[in-house]
Amino acid sequence: MLVSEQEERGRKFKLALRAGLPILFLISLVAYSTFWRGGTFAFTLRDATMIVALMFVTTYFIFFLLEEDGQKSLIDPTTNGYNYSAFRRHYTAHHPHALALLTLGNLSIINENYGSRTVDKMLRSLIYQLNATLSAYGIPRAVIGRRHGAEFLIGTQTDESTLRETLLMFVRDHPSVQEIEIDLHVAVIADPDAPLEEVIGHLHDSMVSQCDTQGATEEAHAPAIHTAQELEASILYAIDHQQVRFSFRPLYRVETSTIDTYEIMPKLYLEDGHTVLPRVYLPIVNRLGFGQEYDTAILRHILSILPLVDARIAFSFNLSPFSLRNGEFQDRAFDMVAQSGVDPSRLIVELYERKTHHNLKGYLKTLEEFRARGLRICIDNFGTSNASMEYMRHFKFDMVQFDRDYVGHIEDPKSRAMLQSLITMSKSLHIVTVAKWVDKEEQKEKLIAMGIDYLQGFGIAKPLSESQLINTYN
Repeated sequence: MLVSEQEERGRKFKLALRAGLPILFLISLVAYSTFWRGGTFAFTLRDATMIVALMFVTTYFIFFLLEEDGQKSLIDPTTNGYNYSAFRRHYTAHHPHALALLTLGNLSIINENYGSRTVDKMLRSLIYQLNATLSAYGIPRAVIGRRHGAEFLIGTQTDESTLRETLLMFVRDHPSVQEIEIDLHVAVIADPDAPLEEVIGHLHDSMVSQCDTQGATEEAHAPAIHTAQELEASILYAIDHQQVRFSFRPLYRVETSTIDTYEIMPKLYLEDGHTVLPRVYLPIVNRLGFGQEYDTAILRHILSILPLVDARIAFSFNLSPFSLRNGEFQDRAFDMVAQSGVDPSRLIVELYERKTHHNLKGYLKTLEEFRARGLRICIDNFGTSNASMEYMRHFKFDMVQFDRDYVGHIEDPKSRAMLQSLITMSKSLHIVTVAKWVDKEEQKEKLIAMGIDYLQGFGIAKPLSESQLINTYN
């Protein structure tokens, strides 16, 4: 039985006592004063009227309490776990040692393909199986609550590592529930001491970072920071004090056998000497509303480097789509480029979005404005989502960088055939093609034979630091 069900049963028992005892006492008092007069029993029309009135009042009182009970229920009606209000009160009162966020990534797809009754049964079964797994692996009385449709919170008094390992095992062992395939994601935080909404924000940041690193080969340095609040403060301090450092990844141009473009990968350097990668700090920056300030700082730093290197060298870099769509940021960016005196064509803005923007026409008009100012636009990780293909249909990109999976699986005939079709399509649209993460000579040879324009990866050339870049091309 779930902890929430046990608590709800106790609450209803107390409610029954609150309702029953006063009524029993009232009935006894009325019966004594009405029926037993001087030790003799008497029943009149007035007594009958009194009994009917008493029954009416009692019935009304009971229904009133039941109505109040329904509004104050601890239970989520679908899963029988805690509802969010009850979970929040429990979190405030008991301060769990570890808190986890479990999300069902494909719930919207499930809702589209199964009836609501089937989905509700699946969600309830998921929570019961989760509770059973936690109990079986030494985490009894875990507090499980539902935040909203696809998000669940788990609070325990066990340590963070035990909870994390158990939940990861649960995710691995439950690819489906009641023959419905599910896509579960987990994030865990230790000793949360901030308000619940703030902690959930940190858990979301952690989950986004995990999703962005699936299949990544570059490991993030783990900062020596004990709480999410300290990490957040350190990241904001580093951005405010311009402690952003660039790594420059060379793009090898096949036609001329030269390197004329570098992809910029920023990192944050914290006060303790550790580095934090964008996949860790960008979700925090965006959640706190500092995305435009960060992108402005990135662009300003790039414009300060370009005059120091050979005029034939271009930089490709990522800017947030939210910044690109903001009118104030656009005006500020155009002014910065104009005042720098840098040839705008040396700036290549990388665009990557998993979903097509709802106002596609307006967004493409914004991108066209950047191109009209001389900047080049590159679509990154092409081939991973329907959004990238939709953008390609409606906008003239200057460059396309193919998703790393195509290069990593180039030995697979299907992957190679798909990549070849994408290269052919791009060339017919006069778009420059880039293959990244090229680590082996065999990959390089196959990609050149397929007609790729640029290659990037450790098998081509190693990244340069800012000082190395300037010393090489000054």
